[in-house]
Amino acid sequence: MDEIRIIVSGGGTGGHIFPAISIANALKAKDPEAVKILFVGAENRMEMEKVPAAGYEIIGLPIRGFDRYHPLNNFKTLYMVLKSMIKARRIIKDFKPVVAVGVGGFASGPLLRAAAALGIPTVIQEQNSYAGVTNKLLAAKAARICVAYPNMERFFPKDKILLTGNPVRQDLLEGENLKQKGQEYYKLDPNKKTLLIVGGSLGAGTINESVMGHLDELEAAEDIQVIWQTGKYYYKQIQERLKGRALHHVQVLEFVTQMNYAYAVADLVISRAGASSISELCLLQKAVILVPSPNVAEDHQTKNALALVEKGAAVMIPDSDARVELIKNALNLIHQPESLNDLSQNIYKLAQQNSAGRIADEIFKLIK
Repeated sequence: MDEIRIIVSGGGTGGHIFPAISIANALKAKDPEAVKILFVGAENRMEMEKVPAAGYEIIGLPIRGFDRYHPLNNFKTLYMVLKSMIKARRIIKDFKPVVAVGVGGFASGPLLRAAAALGIPTVIQEQNSYAGVTNKLLAAKAARICVAYPNMERFFPKDKILLTGNPVRQDLLEGENLKQKGQEYYKLDPNKKTLLIVGGSLGAGTINESVMGHLDELEAAEDIQVIWQTGKYYYKQIQERLKGRALHHVQVLEFVTQMNYAYAVADLVISRAGASSISELCLLQKAVILVPSPNVAEDHQTKNALALVEKGAAVMIPDSDARVELIKNALNLIHQPESLNDLSQNIYKLAQQNSAGRIADEIFKLIK
């Protein structure tokens, strides 16, 4: 069979990169010999490291986001966008893809625009309940738009929309006895409740401050144990502040490497409301308190969280209230088995199964 060449573009955060890699893996699985995949990301962003580690080739575009706070910086950004458009066009002419897939992030804009201009069918994967500006602009030329939430015809042409959900990291869903293995791995007491606190790979300042401010209460709760991921940006600073302090019930980690174990042991999760995190929590049936990040475009994390809260599938604490309310609410909720069970049942109803495989099927239909 002839080669099936596909470009996957986007990135910037784990929330874009992990779904992109999941889609690539699902495409490869359909025809390992014929499918050839090239990633296009943004130079100096996380994807330039994570994608090669997953076994794929990646080319970087010299692009960055617009600076909302320092408008004069945007002259340089415009120049970078122009350079990226030219480079994206060249990549497409050299690689000759039969389809281009955009998962969001800086690089997907120039790449999908160039592809559409050259007559290559494009597929958009919109992860949030509130569509981003780039994807709204790209939608008119897209052949398919794969979404994770219902009612997205507010943003996109109805006849192009497919409700597929967000692809998640496969390792989270695979393996037996994960809870028991996780308890052994983290040296946890199986008779105690476990609270998992994560703020994304880089960390979340507000969530960390909320924990720091209420460490005494967490330590005083004898029947609770805590796994606290501070994130890369904050770990050293928090370790400095904890010097000389013995923690008995709280494990402080820079990054959770065995996320499948951490989720498996958690009775309650505290998390940001990124689209990928929410998809994982739905599939894993986890009771969660969401603290939406205020530092994202169009406040889409709040909209993601509210989509769950309206269905009784999560609790939301606004970022501005977290320092006072978050740990108090978590300690209260984790002692209410019925409430935890209700949240767990309701969030699972929103889970979309095999999203990456379904997106891969749609891409193959387009190719045929």
